[in-house]
Amino acid sequence: MSGAFFDTNILIYAFGTTDKAATAQRVLQDGGTVGVQSLNEFTAVALRKLKFDWPTIEAGLAAIRVLCPTIVPLTDAVHRDGLRIAQRYRLALYDSMIVAAALHAGCDRLYSEDMQHGLVIDDRLHIANPFLRNENSPT
Repeated sequence: MSGAFFDTNILIYAFGTTDKAATAQRVLQDGGTVGVQSLNEFTAVALRKLKFDWPTIEAGLAAIRVLCPTIVPLTDAVHRDGLRIAQRYRLALYDSMIVAAALHAGCDRLYSEDMQHGLVIDDRLHIANPFLRNENSPT
């Protein structure tokens, strides 16, 4: 499988009201894959920072599941690979777990605002920040 994997920040922006919402919605419209970790992080941020109520969060998660029907679990194999990625690429631990999930899903692009745009992991996963001008289209 190839395709897009989405970091939590893209999911959060898609449900927000900032100027980044339209861009996040646009990259999500073609669908892709997410990890259980991103669903958990989305829920935590929606509760704490966005102050969404539970019905709104559940509706958001349902919409994400429609757009991203493949959801990668956080398994021991993903965890071990995430540790390897954190050490090799000097990424933050939770970012490394997102990267590992994307690799396990066979994705070739990871949309994230927080990781290094243009970084290629294991010669096959490209990190892309969709909010950078002229960088919104998959290559």
